[in-house]
Amino acid sequence: MGLFKRNPFGHILFFKKWLIRIMGAMTHRRYRGFNELKIEGSEIFNDLPDNGVLFVSNHQTYFADVVAMFHVFNASLSGRTDSIKNVGYLWQPKMNLYYVAAKETMQAGLLARILAYAGAITVERTWREKGQEINRQVKMSDITNISRALEDGWVITFPQGTTKPFKPIRKGTAHIIRKYKPIVIPIVIDGFRRSFDKKGVVIKKKGILQSMVIKPALDIDYENDSIDDIVEKLEYAIEQHPSFLKVIPQEVLEAEEELNKTRKWEY
Repeated sequence: MGLFKRNPFGHILFFKKWLIRIMGAMTHRRYRGFNELKIEGSEIFNDLPDNGVLFVSNHQTYFADVVAMFHVFNASLSGRTDSIKNVGYLWQPKMNLYYVAAKETMQAGLLARILAYAGAITVERTWREKGQEINRQVKMSDITNISRALEDGWVITFPQGTTKPFKPIRKGTAHIIRKYKPIVIPIVIDGFRRSFDKKGVVIKKKGILQSMVIKPALDIDYENDSIDDIVEKLEYAIEQHPSFLKVIPQEVLEAEEELNKTRKWEY
């Protein structure tokens, strides 16, 4: 790798690699130490092509979710199935790994801007900005950037666009799937909301069992499945379809949200 070689978004790969190494070493104990991350299905990463893969997941914090995925993806590609033991797997991280994030979030402070350099594809929300409901058109440059990332490597996205559970899947993700035809890998996470604050920076509680389940690729008929068909498949795959509320009653979710507001944060 040349010292100043860049990826399609202009990021210098040498700097990006060292950023992932340093941030990975700093955050490792959040998933194997203060808390424990249980992983299932990570062997699938070794059978995937180097590009054209879209990972879809539910979302619980701004940053802790995707940082955990960077750990799990790189550990698996280094031969550690369902384990992030020994942080040495970050010495040669996957450099063409990206994640979709709101531009507003990734510009909010120095830490967010640093994390953005590790692989964020920033997009402008079409439905919410600065806590206010809005309604604006999708920027074609945002779609183009996601397609460029898929051409170059793997992309992680959170199709609900929010950390609140059981919110609707945004149809933009379904449109991207239908247009660019990536392999779609669902991921279901849990425990991050209880472990961290909303941003995923502050440790609220230690000793939490976190989980990440990587599922087989979705069966999608790119030519004949409608946008609504794809949305429904995504809802079931990441366990955010309204029917799952029968398993997790709404009052339990509301009680947990209230508890999170009053918990004492731990550093």
